[in-house]
Amino acid sequence: MYVAFDQLPDQARVWIYQASRPLAAEELIAVLPQLAQFAEEWTSHGRHLRASAEFLHRQFLVIGLDESLAGASGCSIDSSVHFVRQLEQQLGAQLLEKSHLGFLHEGKVWLLDRRELRAAIADGRVQPDTFYFDNTVATKGELAEKWPAPVEKTWLARYFTGQEKK
Repeated sequence: MYVAFDQLPDQARVWIYQASRPLAAEELIAVLPQLAQFAEEWTSHGRHLRASAEFLHRQFLVIGLDESLAGASGCSIDSSVHFVRQLEQQLGAQLLEKSHLGFLHEGKVWLLDRRELRAAIADGRVQPDTFYFDNTVATKGELAEKWPAPVEKTWLARYFTGQEKK
């Protein structure tokens, strides 16, 4: 069953999918009914899930699930990925591709290919206080508190402490 994202509890599980480009307002408006319909119809072993889906920063699809009623099963997660693939085709933007890191710079999302991270640190484009969208946060509470977060407070901090793997 669909619920507004802000009505999900802080311990609700989240999945974050980063779009390969910012989406236009018209695109976001067009997919809103589909997001609500997906959340309304999403099931696990025949049980409706208490879920929500929304885009944040015009570039991140966030699916939230209140697991206190029912958790996601392998099949329900597969159906969510199938839904995301459909959105990719409709929007002409990648959502499942993971080779880019998202940063917040002057109020806009900036994507950086993972292979360019060391160079971006060396030339100062990424610094310890640069805000990073860590799309591995697992709960709505973490999303609210740690997304985005300064690089120095994420797994990327190791690149500034000399602990990164060469």
